[in-house]
Amino acid sequence: MDPNKFERLEATTWRVNPHGAMRVPAILYADEPLVRAMDDKVWEQMVNVAKLPGIVKASYAMPDAHWGYGFPIGGVAAFDPNDGVVSAGGVGFDISCGVRTLTTGLPVAAIESNKRELANALFEAVPAGLGSEGEIALTPSEMDAMLSGGARWALERGWGRHADLERIEENGRMAGAMPQCVSDRAKQRQRLEMGTLGSGNHYLEVQSVDEIFAPDAANAFGLAVGEVVVTIHCGSRGLGHQIGTEFLRDMAVEAPRFGIALPDRELACAPIRSPLGERYLGAMRAAINCALANRQIVCHLTRNVFRKLYPSARLDLLFDVSHNTCKVEEHRLDGHARELYVHRKGATRAFGPRHPSLPAALRDLGQPVLIGGSMGTASYVLAGTSESEQRAFSSACHGAGRAMSRHAATKRWGGRKVVDELAARGIVVKSPSLRGIAEEAPGAYKDVGAVVDAAEHAGLARKVARLSPLVCVKG
Repeated sequence: MDPNKFERLEATTWRVNPHGAMRVPAILYADEPLVRAMDDKVWEQMVNVAKLPGIVKASYAMPDAHWGYGFPIGGVAAFDPNDGVVSAGGVGFDISCGVRTLTTGLPVAAIESNKRELANALFEAVPAGLGSEGEIALTPSEMDAMLSGGARWALERGWGRHADLERIEENGRMAGAMPQCVSDRAKQRQRLEMGTLGSGNHYLEVQSVDEIFAPDAANAFGLAVGEVVVTIHCGSRGLGHQIGTEFLRDMAVEAPRFGIALPDRELACAPIRSPLGERYLGAMRAAINCALANRQIVCHLTRNVFRKLYPSARLDLLFDVSHNTCKVEEHRLDGHARELYVHRKGATRAFGPRHPSLPAALRDLGQPVLIGGSMGTASYVLAGTSESEQRAFSSACHGAGRAMSRHAATKRWGGRKVVDELAARGIVVKSPSLRGIAEEAPGAYKDVGAVVDAAEHAGLARKVARLSPLVCVKG
């Protein structure tokens, strides 16, 4: 993408001034090499989001931004509740896809001798892949209870520890969920998918802490160089995808009736206060609870494996945060606190120090921001900053961001070759699909280190620790 399409405000801040139907500016956070590597569609989609009714302050894109459905992946936008809209495309199909990281207290040496045994045990315990199903079968009443209760529902049924809740976004349960707004088809797709990873870029990864950048935060987060951590990346599976599909269709059909001129059909949306908007919000919140419950169960299954192989491992939850949501949050605009509907699509909430929603042990340091890599690349733990509030409604990047399509990746790499190359580097990968591994080859993604550096330079979050993969169960 040509950087000359923007006005450069700072080294990592780029602006498109309002023109045409834009209601607010569009702002991109990235360094120049990252901007040049982006597809032109990122610019187009940022600008189109800035045209939506009720948007406030700006349309934002994170350093890992790339082309998405309607909104760019890595897009952030907030809307006034009275005249604003909610967009299914601004949340995405994998509603509440997110990351959960656990600390173990184990030194890396403790697992080096049996990494393959650990990989096999995790692969056996946690179903992965397209259409993967587990041993949990939900009745209609249990389905509705799960969609209302989230991780709290899972805990009540024995999956997890009560202490987990304070380290989960929304304390494990998203309020305002309306299971009755979730279609029977969406519920049917999810009936056997609880406790599974799914496919695409989802994973269960055992990692080593390689470097500490902020000792104060790392100490509070329980991170130490040379120790093992476990990260889970998955979402609301078939249920979330079905909700996105159905409401995008309904919103596109109904937009003219609401007097909304869509700059792109993929930006289908509805007024927040409309019956359609309220139904979507109710269904989306139910999908958030589905994702929170799903990660809670996967976490429980993971703990069981570690308990058998490494009885001394702690497996304490560091944090669980989503990156495909629309949430009601209070933010300051023009010196006044306002309730806004913040869409984050491929962007992570990054509340700064002293935010009241954070647990006491983390409140002085800011929210953990969990940034995933791709099998052979580093992952990062960041911490939210106070300035991120004004920069992008307390938002940061969520990963490296794709540099090429899945189709292009399969033309360039073979799954077996990727597995062998990673094995030569001491990384054990288990997956039901060699094609899926090729699609997610490390080279198909941007340099996650550059993305994280840009996020830190822009003031969105600060680096705490870098993690490297040891074992990866890939969907």
